[in-house]
Formats: sequence, structure tokens, C-alpha cells
Amino acid sequence: MMSSADAATALPTPTAKPNTSAPSLDELTERVAGAVASDDTAGETAQKRASLSSGTSTSSSDSPIDAKIIGGSETTITSAPWMAQLWYYDEDQDLGFFCGGAVIAPTKILTAAHCVDGYDWHANGTVITGTSQLPTTVTNDDGSTSTDFHGGTLSGVWRQWDHPSYDEDTIDNDIAVLTLPNPVKATPIKMTTSGDTASYAEGTQAKVYGWGRTSSTSDDISDTLKTATLPVRTDATCADAFLPGWFIKGHMVCAGEPATGSDEGTNSACNGDSGGPLVVNNRVVGVVSWGVEDCVAAGAYSVFSKVSTYVGVTYPRVDDTDISGDGKADLFLRKDSTNVGYVKESKGTSFTARESWGSWAGLNVVLQTDLNRDGYQDFVVRRSSDGDVFWMHYVPATDSWANKQIFDNWKSRKRIVTPGDVTGDALPDLLSVDSAGVLWIYPGKGNGSFSTRVKVGSGWSQYNSVRGHGDFTGDGKADLIVRKSSTSDIYLYKGTGKAGTGAFSSRVKVRNWSSYNAFVAPGDVTGDGKADFLARTKGGTLYLYKGTGKATSEIFATRISIGTGYDQYDLFG
Repeated sequence: MMSSADAATALPTPTAKPNTSAPSLDELTERVAGAVASDDTAGETAQKRASLSSGTSTSSSDSPIDAKIIGGSETTITSAPWMAQLWYYDEDQDLGFFCGGAVIAPTKILTAAHCVDGYDWHANGTVITGTSQLPTTVTNDDGSTSTDFHGGTLSGVWRQWDHPSYDEDTIDNDIAVLTLPNPVKATPIKMTTSGDTASYAEGTQAKVYGWGRTSSTSDDISDTLKTATLPVRTDATCADAFLPGWFIKGHMVCAGEPATGSDEGTNSACNGDSGGPLVVNNRVVGVVSWGVEDCVAAGAYSVFSKVSTYVGVTYPRVDDTDISGDGKADLFLRKDSTNVGYVKESKGTSFTARESWGSWAGLNVVLQTDLNRDGYQDFVVRRSSDGDVFWMHYVPATDSWANKQIFDNWKSRKRIVTPGDVTGDALPDLLSVDSAGVLWIYPGKGNGSFSTRVKVGSGWSQYNSVRGHGDFTGDGKADLIVRKSSTSDIYLYKGTGKAGTGAFSSRVKVRNWSSYNAFVAPGDVTGDGKADFLARTKGGTLYLYKGTGKATSEIFATRISIGTGYDQYDLFG
């Protein structure tokens, strides 16, 4: 029970609501029906590829590259609960196609950039999860027709992201993420880590999943989810199988036995499987990207985007502090004299005029985060009167904000940080420094609650700032940026993806910043896939330090002035 004094200190109620504008079930159903009736292919402007044999010429056929599963066997959604169907239909363009994808967080679908780039998924897309069957048309007793989704869940798309350097001609950087307006019940699958080499060793048995074509002689895709086991091949083998420049080492991986030239004896991805996952040890190591025309040319392999290379740039799309939903981390701040909270929307290298979010009095910590990975901006706040810590989060079902107490009497905690996933389980964590200077990890469960805390180490009282949100080094692991009180030296603690004493590598000095008196790490402000940092001078000028992804003194680019007058704010997200 709260005392009367505590009860008087009401938590703020944000007035802003995410603008997801989710389409109705009828509209989603119509989109799927339109896509089912279409025969277009995603990425039609991409370079056409036919032969995998070195020295041969490309085909003059108009069939674009894509991928399917030939051979293999049928499987169930129980075996691959994270599989997603991506249906796209633009009535005005008379354009419809199908791709695969994988649920990597409750509202996040990992897929291929050629399935996303140039298409408006918010206006025209539908994602289906929770079923191994493609939709079928049913004729009712009265002669009308309806669509059977076989127990699947239909979702619209709130926002989309594809790799900013995706090249439709070379199919390079072929990776994308769709964000859904509401969490789905499908069990997510983790992406592999940047340091994973074992999954890409020659002969590693990987599984590809999809609903794509099952024959080189028919355009029909599979009504039931299929899987095939493909051995991973070396970069040298993959490069030798294609014309020069087709296979890009480090960005792509190929897998399978050499195709036989016909369906018989061939196991391969094919048209319709694009965007689907290549899985090793229950982690996504590849995304179906491209192959040869009709998928069975002698010597051919299936080609995938190499997820270990892209997990860093993809990480901010999964764990973000994007209040407005445009793919860039926004900034929360509170005015000292009035306790009014404001949000400034990122425009990349600047921020919009502030938007009032009402009174945020009675708090001495406000942190931006997304503890339940639902794609909506959350807050972790600490109440001044009793030190209780709360999770404030938006609830789409009720279109309202809810508060949940997560810690009791944390008055003496010197620092609280919401950096994202520290432990490598794809769930957001929380860190704190206690009165003795010990750093603790509170492993998140993905629902605003936490497992038993784990001790990282002592000596953290020497820092007067401990900040972090996201990945500063480009490896897909959450890092910390700290400042030493006695010297004003800035250090990077690179995350390892582990819990306990091994959670961070040895600190690396990256700057000396004595002229600043406040710091904030909102995430990826610029939208380039790298975590950024903000610092305020004693005179009130706020600077943006764009992340470079380097774990050295070059970790930040040359600072960009955001503006003056920021000394009026006492709390930053």
C-alpha cells in the first residue's frame, strides 16, 4: 500500500499516442486476396541472374531473381513458430507478390530488402503469422467466397526499414525489417551474433524455410510450409560458382549441394521463399536473397544475406527509442522551472520544435526504452519521494498508457540505465549502480519484469555518468559510455552479449570531455543503424555525436550543434 504522501505524487500520463492507424481485418483480407491473385515478383528491377557457372553469360529471360524450396519436406508451424507470410497488393499499380519473413521480436519481421525497398507496406501490406498453411479461397453454400487463414493472425505494417545501402542491381545489403502495429503471439527467433563464425563453417547443416516454388517447371508455390537442410559453403566455393562480382564475400553466404540441373536431386530455395530465414541452432544466420533462374541450374547454390554482418545495423530497428515511428530515435527532456516534459522528434541531424507532454513533476530519473519490444516507446522513471521505479508503457488494446512498479525504494541507486539487450537473449535489460558502486544487470523477461539480478563488478562509483542505449560498435550488442569523475575521461564498455562479470570488455578510452555537464544516449538519432550520443555544455549548447560503429577514439564523428538553451532542462531521456 502507498502512503498518502506517495499517493499524492501521481505519475505523469503522457498525452501522446502512437499513430499506427492499423487497417481493419476486412482491408487486410482484401490485400491478401489481391496478392494471391497476382503473379508479380518482389524486386522486379533487380539484376536478372541465370547461370551460376563461371564464364557463362546471363539469360535473356525476363524472370527476375528470387528464391524457392525445391526438394526438402513439409513442416509445421510448431517446428518454426516464427515463420511469417508477407503479402503485398497495390490495387492502383495492379501489383501483388509474396515473400517470407521471420518474427525476431513481438512486432518485428526480418526479411529481404528486395521485398521492401520501393514498396509501401503500410498502405498495401499484410503479414500473417501462426500458421503453416497459405490462405485458401472457400466457396460458401450461397455461392459467395471467403478466405480461410487456417488459424493465422493477420497484421498490418506500421513502418518499414531496409538497409540504406541496399543495391537492387547487385542485390547487396539485402536485409529489411517490418514493424507491426501490435505484438503477435508467435515465438520470436533470435538473429545470430556478429562474432558467429561457427555457423558459417564449411559443411554446417542449416535449414531454410518457406512457401516458395517446389518445381523448376511450375510457378505454383507450396500451400504448406516447407524446409530443406542445406550445408553451408565457403566463400571461395560460392564465388567460384557465379560470374565475377555476383557473390559478395562478407555480405552473402551460400548453402546447399550443387543443383543437378533438374528438380530431381536438388534441394534449393526458390521463388516465393525470398526474405525467409536460414537457421542454424535456432538462430537466423541468413535471409533468402537470390539464386539462379528456375533455381536448379547445374552447379547452382542458394544465396542468402549474411545476418552476422547485418545484426549491428538491424539492432536499432528492433530495440529503438523512436517515439514518432519514423526510424529515428527521438529525445525526451524536462524543463527545470516548470517540470513540464517535452519530446523533440529527430530529423536526422536536428530536432523539431518541442512538443509538450504535460507535467513530469516528482521524478528524478526518466529513461527512454522499450522493455516489451512492442515497437512503442516506453519510459522507466524513478519517483523522488520514495525511490520507487516504474515502467510506463503504451497499451495498444486500450489506446492508453499504463504504469507498473518494477523496483522498490531505489533512492540510493547512483545510476539506472536502459541500454537494451545486454545478455544476448534478444530481450531488453536494465542496469543499476548501487550505493557501494556495484554494477548490476537485471535481465529482462520481455514483459516489463526481470529475472534475479546478476553482479557485473564494483568500482562504478568513479563515474559521474553511465549512459547507453543501443550498439555503439556495430556488433549487435548493447554498450555503455561512461565518464570518470576525476579526469573527465570518456570510456567505452563494449558489450559481449553475456551476463555477469563478463558482460563488458575492458574499458577503452575514447574521449576527454570536461566541458560537458550532461549526456544522453537516446539510440539511433540519425537513422543510419548506429547508436548516437548527445552532450550538453555548461553554457547550454547541445551537440550530437554521430556514431561511427568503431570501438576506438573514432567512435564518434565530428560533433554537430543541435542548438542552445538546453541548460533549462534538468532531465533527459
